[in-house]
Amino acid sequence: MPDHAISTSPAVQAQLDRLFAHGPGTDTLGLDRITRLLARLGDPHRALPPVFHVAGTNGKGSTCAFLRAALEAAGYRVHAYTSPHLVRFNERIRIAGMLIDDDALAPLLAEVLDQADDLNASFFEVTTAAAFLAFARIPADACVVEVGLGGRLDATNVLPAPAVCGIAALGIDHEAFLLAPEAGVPIDPAARIAFEKAGIASRGVPLVTLAYPPAAAEAVRAVAAARGAPLLIRGKAWEVTETEGGLRFRDGKDELVLPRPALAGPHQPDNAALAVAMLRSQGALPVGPDALAQGLRSARWPARMQRLGDGALVRRLPPAQRRRGAWLDGAHNPSAAAAIAGSWADNAPTALIVGLLANKDAAGVLRALVTPGMRVVAVPVPGHTHHAPAALAALAADLGALAATSGDVAAALDWLAKTPIESVLIAGSLYLAGDVLRLNDELPD
Repeated sequence: MPDHAISTSPAVQAQLDRLFAHGPGTDTLGLDRITRLLARLGDPHRALPPVFHVAGTNGKGSTCAFLRAALEAAGYRVHAYTSPHLVRFNERIRIAGMLIDDDALAPLLAEVLDQADDLNASFFEVTTAAAFLAFARIPADACVVEVGLGGRLDATNVLPAPAVCGIAALGIDHEAFLLAPEAGVPIDPAARIAFEKAGIASRGVPLVTLAYPPAAAEAVRAVAAARGAPLLIRGKAWEVTETEGGLRFRDGKDELVLPRPALAGPHQPDNAALAVAMLRSQGALPVGPDALAQGLRSARWPARMQRLGDGALVRRLPPAQRRRGAWLDGAHNPSAAAAIAGSWADNAPTALIVGLLANKDAAGVLRALVTPGMRVVAVPVPGHTHHAPAALAALAADLGALAATSGDVAAALDWLAKTPIESVLIAGSLYLAGDVLRLNDELPD
C-alpha cells in the first residue's frame, strides 16, 4: 500500500505532493536506490551517532519508544525515525527529542527530492534519506531507527555499524513482499519472515531477540552466524519474568527489579524487556538501572492500546458507555490482534469498530478480536484501499457478532450510543487510528 500524508503547512504539502508524484506509488524493497540517493547527499548515514536498530512484525515501534525513553532518562539527546505516521508526517522524524517542525521539514524534503529525480525512489526511501540527513546535521547522542518493512532489503538497512540491533515479535504480514519466492532463502513462511528480519544483523554488532518457535529461531541463528553477529536470545542470554509489582530482568551481568511498563497490554513487558536487553548489550552509551526504570514508566506510543481522552469523538458516547473506556489500537494483522485480545482478560470490550486495508488478513484479525454477542461495526479506512465494510460485517456475523456497517467512526459511535454496550475498541489499521486521533483532538507529540 502506498503511504499517504497531508500537512497544514503549504510549504510541506508542496513537497509531499512532489513525493507522491515522484516514486513508484507502492512499497518497494532493495538497497540500490537508497544507496545511490544517500551517496548524492554525502552519505549522511555514515555520520550518525550510535544507532539502535529495531526490526519485527509487531512491537518494534513500542520497543523503539522504550529505547528512546530510557536513553532520554539517562540524559542523552535522541533522534528517532519511526513509521508510519498517525496524523502528521512529522511524527516519523524526531530531532533530539522533538518532532521535526514544518520550517525544517519542507526544505529537508526538497533537498532530498532534488537529488532523487531520476532514481524512482519510493516514499519510504526518500523519507529515510531525509531522516538520516537531518540526523547527521543536528547533534545528538543516539539514533533510534525502526525498520519499515522486513529488514534485509529495507531502506534503513544501509546503516554501516549500529550500536545494537534488536528483533521484536514475529508474525506473518506483508506476505506479497516478504514471502515472494527467491533463490537461497527459506520457503517455510515463519522461517522466511525471520530470515528477512534478521537481515539487519551486522558483523560484531549484538543482535538481541525474543524467543521464537524452532523454524524462526533457526533462521535467525543462521543469519547471525553468517553475518558474524553475536546473538543474544531471550531464555539464553537474558530473561524477564513478571512479578506482582513489575518485572524481574536477568542477564549475564545482573538482576534488575523494574516497574511494569506504562504501555498497556500483556505483550508490552516483552517489548520493554527487549529494549532493556538491547541497552545493556551495547557499549556506546551507558544506561543505568534508574534510567531503565524511568524509561519503562515514561514511554508513550500512541494508538497502541491507548485509552482515548474525553475528546469530541469519544463524547459521542454517553458517560455510562465511556466509564470502562474507549480504546484504540492499530492492530492490522492476526498476531497483533491476538495480543490485543490478551489484554482484556475478563473485561473485554462489548463493541468493536473495525476497518482494515485491503491487503490485510481480515478473517485472521476478526477471529482474534470478535467474541460471540459482541457488537461489531465495520467502517472504511479513509483515503486508502480497504476491505468493504459489508464483507467485514459478514465475517464478524459468522463469528457470532451482532454486526453492522457505518460510513465512518463518528457514525459508528452514534449508532453504538443507542445500544447496550459498556466499552468500545477501535482497531484494524494505523491509518484508521490516525483518523480517530485527529477527530478526537489527540495529536501525537
